[in-house]
Amino acid sequence: MSIQAITKTFKMADGTEISIETGKLAKQADGSAVVKMGNTMLLATVVSAQEANEDVDFMPLSVDYKEKYAATGKFPGGFFKREGRPSEYEILISRLVDRALRPLFPDDYHAETQVIIQLISGGDDTAPDALAALAASSALAVSDISFNGPISEVRVALIDGEYVINPSLTDMERADLELMVAASMDNIMMVEGELKEVSEKVMLDAIKAAHEAIKIQCQAQIELAEMVEKAKTKREYCHETNDEELKKQVHEATYQQCYELALKGNPDKHDRSEAFKAIRDAFIETLPEDDEDLETKVKLVKRYFHDVEKEAVRNAILNERVRLDGRKLDEIRPIWCEVDYLPSAHGSAIFTRGETQALVTVTLGSKLDEQTIDGAVIEGSSKFILHYNFPGFSTGEVRRFGSPGRREIGHGNLAMRALKHIIPEGEDNPYTIRIVSDILESNGSSSMATVCGGTLALMDAGVKISKPVAGIAMGLITDNNKYAVLSDILGDEDHLGDMDFKVTGTEDGITACQMDIKVDGLSYEVLEEALEQARKGRIHILSKMSEVISEPRPDYKDHVPRIEKMVVAKEFIGAIIGPGGKVIQEIQKETNTTIAIEEVGNYGMIDIVSQDKQSIEAAKEIIKGIVAVPEVGEIYLGTVKSIVPFGAFVEILPGKDALLHVSEIDWRRIENVEDVLHVGDKIKVKLIGIDEKNGKMKLSRKVLIKRPERKPRH
Repeated sequence: MSIQAITKTFKMADGTEISIETGKLAKQADGSAVVKMGNTMLLATVVSAQEANEDVDFMPLSVDYKEKYAATGKFPGGFFKREGRPSEYEILISRLVDRALRPLFPDDYHAETQVIIQLISGGDDTAPDALAALAASSALAVSDISFNGPISEVRVALIDGEYVINPSLTDMERADLELMVAASMDNIMMVEGELKEVSEKVMLDAIKAAHEAIKIQCQAQIELAEMVEKAKTKREYCHETNDEELKKQVHEATYQQCYELALKGNPDKHDRSEAFKAIRDAFIETLPEDDEDLETKVKLVKRYFHDVEKEAVRNAILNERVRLDGRKLDEIRPIWCEVDYLPSAHGSAIFTRGETQALVTVTLGSKLDEQTIDGAVIEGSSKFILHYNFPGFSTGEVRRFGSPGRREIGHGNLAMRALKHIIPEGEDNPYTIRIVSDILESNGSSSMATVCGGTLALMDAGVKISKPVAGIAMGLITDNNKYAVLSDILGDEDHLGDMDFKVTGTEDGITACQMDIKVDGLSYEVLEEALEQARKGRIHILSKMSEVISEPRPDYKDHVPRIEKMVVAKEFIGAIIGPGGKVIQEIQKETNTTIAIEEVGNYGMIDIVSQDKQSIEAAKEIIKGIVAVPEVGEIYLGTVKSIVPFGAFVEILPGKDALLHVSEIDWRRIENVEDVLHVGDKIKVKLIGIDEKNGKMKLSRKVLIKRPERKPRH
């Protein structure tokens, strides 16, 4: 018996056909959908608990994206040969989908909800991550879970001057812009990606092109949901208990105090937080102690006060154009920077902006230090790595000190994409580069501090970056009538605002962006204004950075390992490595160097790494000897390797032995070779012949010795 699936098939503007199928797989989930484009298939499922925990006042949503190796006919790496914890790539895609879905659940929906998206079939040269949000939203659309969707997500790239939706992996290599854009039918919700110093206008046009494609995908989900009986009636729920009278009392008693406090403009985050908390606690003190529901009411007061504080701060900004810390809307917090702070690091910098501080280091390594990427779809290696760490003490909190969380991975990836295009390539950069940003203080924009500190540390290390890059986080407050665009937002302004828009770039254009919009109906005109204000802020920050260091150091520091490259013919790679790596290991041990070889086309690319120039030269000479081709008539300083009754075998080049016949040792007759030569002797010899059949070489020592005069016969 076959199961009849419900399927909706549609075409994109370029003719690409996509289908969404439900009712065939994972039917016990609250919602499931299979999205197919070519041979690429994603299965998305969603399950939401019927009841919510009474103590939860937020949306407990988890989103996981997983690429099955079997989907592309591969085995997972490692000892166990099975999929393990998610890769950083999978975490990044999970975050993109999460950020698109989360704002569209009802504010009072607090049931634990899990969305899982799995790649079950991978097509050639197709990036499946661009379909992940479509699959997740489709699963929600056909479920009975309350969700204010649908939404979808596409990748838009600028290739050869044209905007391309969901380009192939090959075509993306030529892209000047690559953005992942999420939206509903009416509103842009999330944007993230990298750009090669493009203008603000080009970026806005890309977002518009992406939105047109997303509308087609949203319409397909609406039509699919109409075909599914379960989706027509959403489940009833009650996840919040409210006391409207108490809510009114909190507002009447605390709003004006919060508003006046917001107008004072206190730049100290902790003082400001304590002041707001004092207003809240003062109201709690007025509650009757003998009230049987006192504990419940205290919890409600804290929730209602948060809403009052948010309203007061937003109104202060909209009405009086005054921010929490007293700055003007476009004013950047005070900046101070320092480079070469850590004497043993290859490059280091401190970047401090207001109450946000990053200590950034650069480490330069060889090809052996490259990061290996072994995914189900994407594999290869990376010469540029950036890691971001956010310990609890940076915000004055006690928090587990362990491996990085999803937020840290996401922020590090944004900073990496901001800087990757200014890193030199080829002969201008022989190194693998690792940047580590440790956030020591945080009050907003720590990922942007990482970008600025990373630029400074790269220049301190002597890396010949093409241009400095800076980053700034923008915010927005709007009530649909008035709006305020905020430069260099605080953590509170991010939390209480309607947009978090991070933009990085050089003086000439944008290199990366990340935008989350929390409000409906944001116009492109407002986005354009925000981008222009961000550009001006970026130029200001770059000018402050240039006061400390304006260009890369002319040379690397003395303690940085030096790397020199050699190129040899492909057929010599085996000889240099030797059986079981014996030859290359001996060279490294003898010269105190590290050697890496990579086969590129018909050549072997060799990196020789050492702190000592002489060691590098010694290794180069040995390698030159290995790859050298013996020439008849050439004279060599050889080493006697073995003695045989009929002569000696002499190594004239590394790994190349030739026979010195007893008759060619001297002009006089030699009865016993060991009377003249010993193993290890260094002797000059001349190559007098090479057998054309077997390649065996013949040497002569006597031709380099003056022939004795013959005694006259009497």
